[in-house]
Amino acid sequence: MNPTNSDVARYTDKYFDKTRMIVERFGDCRVTYAVFMRRPVLCTPRLAVGWLEEVAAERGAEIIIDQRFPEGGWVGAGEPMLYLEGSFRHLVDLETMFLQKLGPACVAAFNAYTMCTDLPYVAFLAMDARHCAGAEMAEMMAYAASVGSARARKESAAKGFIGNATDATAHFFGQSHGFGTMPHALIGYANSTVEAARMYHATFPDDPLYVLVDYFGREVTDSLAVCEAFPELAASGKIGVRLDTHGGRFVEGLDTAKSYAVLDRHVPEAIRTYRTHDELRWLTGTGVTAAAIYHLREKLDAAGFQAVKLIASSGFSPSKCKLMASVKAPIDVIGTGSYLPENWSETYATADVIAYDGQNRVKVGREFLFPDS
Repeated sequence: MNPTNSDVARYTDKYFDKTRMIVERFGDCRVTYAVFMRRPVLCTPRLAVGWLEEVAAERGAEIIIDQRFPEGGWVGAGEPMLYLEGSFRHLVDLETMFLQKLGPACVAAFNAYTMCTDLPYVAFLAMDARHCAGAEMAEMMAYAASVGSARARKESAAKGFIGNATDATAHFFGQSHGFGTMPHALIGYANSTVEAARMYHATFPDDPLYVLVDYFGREVTDSLAVCEAFPELAASGKIGVRLDTHGGRFVEGLDTAKSYAVLDRHVPEAIRTYRTHDELRWLTGTGVTAAAIYHLREKLDAAGFQAVKLIASSGFSPSKCKLMASVKAPIDVIGTGSYLPENWSETYATADVIAYDGQNRVKVGREFLFPDS
C-alpha cells in the first residue's frame, strides 16, 4: 500500500521521471510546492505526509513540510493546504503518489463529517471496503471516515463512526477488529432468517445479534420472529435488525399510500413541504425509506421490543442522511460506504511549484498560491 523509493519510477507520471533526469543533468535547485484542492474539504494529510517522509528518509533528502491546517481542519477551495520545500530532484517524481494519497481522503472526510453532523444521534459503521478500488483506497477511506467523525464528535457531540468492516483498518477507529455479523449469503445458506440468527449466536455467543431481515421480503415478520426466538437478548438491547431492502420493492406491509400514512402519523410536516424527486423517493418510495424505518419501529414497539436496535443500510449518502435527519428517522446505526466521493473529479489535489531557489515563480493565474498573497 506504500510504494518504497525503489518503486517510485514505476508508479509516477513519466514526465516527472524525465524532469528528474533533466534536473540531474543540468543542476538541482531548491523549490517550494503549494498543494491545494479546487473544492472545500477537511484536511486529511496523514497518509500522504507519512509516505512522503518515509521516501525522503530512504533518499536521505531533507523535505520541509509546512502544514497550514490541523488534521480535520476546514480548507477552502484553492487554499494551499500545505507547502513542501526541498530539492527539486528529490521532490519532482513524488508528486503523483503524494496527490493520490491526499485528495480522495480529504473529500471522503468532508462527506463523513457531514453525515455524522446531520445525524448526531446515530452511530455509523464504515462498510465501504467492498466498494473500494483495492486495499490502498480502503485504507484511505477508513482513515478519512475517522477524521470526519472526530470533527463531528468535537463540534456536535455526534456518535460518529464507531468502527468499520475490516480488521486491517479498524485501528483508525480505536478498535482491534472490524465489525459485522452476516451477509445475505448466510441467510440463503440457512434458508431461514431465524435459523441464520441461531447459527450466528451459537458461533459467536458473546456478540450482539444484528440480523439482516430483508432476504425473504418479510422484514416485519422475520424481525419479530428473531426477537421472539431470543427474548432475553431482545429485552437487553443485544438484538438489532438491519434493513437493507433494495430499491426494487417496498418493505413488507408498505406501498406508496401506506408509506404516506406512516409518515403522517409520525412527522406530518415531512410530506407537506416541497421535496425533490430523490427526497420523495427516500421518504415514501421503495427500498430503505423514512417510512420503512418508522414502520418497522412501530411494529417492534407494539410487540414489546422497544430495546431492539434498528440498523439501516443501502445508499446512505450525505444527501440521504440529511433527509433522514430532517424527519428524525428512528435509526440506531447506519452501515454506509456512501461517504466515498461520488464525483471522483472533485478529489483531484494539485501541486504547483511556486518558487525556485527562493524566487517566486508560478504559471499565470496561480499567483494566489504564494504564501500571504
